[in-house]
Amino acid sequence: MIVSIHQPNYLPWIGYFYKISQSDIFVLLDDVQYSNQGMHNYHYLKTPQGRFRMKIPVNYKTGDLIYQVGMREELNWRNNHLKAIELNYKKTPFFKEVMPDLNDLLLSEETDLSKFNEKILRFFCEKFNINTRFVRSSELNIQETKEKRIIEICKAVNANIYYSGTGARAYQNEENFTESGIELRYSNYTVFEYEQLWGGFESNVAIIDYCMNCGYDWDRIINSQRND
Repeated sequence: MIVSIHQPNYLPWIGYFYKISQSDIFVLLDDVQYSNQGMHNYHYLKTPQGRFRMKIPVNYKTGDLIYQVGMREELNWRNNHLKAIELNYKKTPFFKEVMPDLNDLLLSEETDLSKFNEKILRFFCEKFNINTRFVRSSELNIQETKEKRIIEICKAVNANIYYSGTGARAYQNEENFTESGIELRYSNYTVFEYEQLWGGFESNVAIIDYCMNCGYDWDRIINSQRND
């Protein structure tokens, strides 16, 4: 059983979904402290002027966990995001297919940031035919922190393989996982280029950039990784 773990981010990039696709279970790490530096409430669009950051305004106080954070509906951010998306992607090949879906997603009645992001993640996974099971860490009642927390989450969902992002290599100790009967495996996702508007290729953009330009074609992404 392969598990991957990540904080619930807003409209994340392709690599985030690739990590989900390579797992049997994806744990939404929603009971860690919210950070303005994390990408829980923002991501980027590609525009003629370069990357544009779409950010959800939130209500939170220092120390709040991600699942405790709400969104500031009085600031009309949903319509603003939709207008930004339409402005920059209306000339893409799959705009007419994808834009109605985004309207439904972004105008949903969900006001909790974590649940809102989860709804978006589940939607795109369904479109990509990714059948990974979602679990919220807040429902597992894990008290440990840092690496021990990851190991205990793996145990709680009966996983014997932890599929980690490469950024964790610097601080994860493989022996600790092995001693707990868990194989530590790192993602091998490699950025690949696809057709985009507005000049040179930009990889660090929201998943909607790929969908607007290439549709919900997950096979193309998987095929791009087969020579790695």
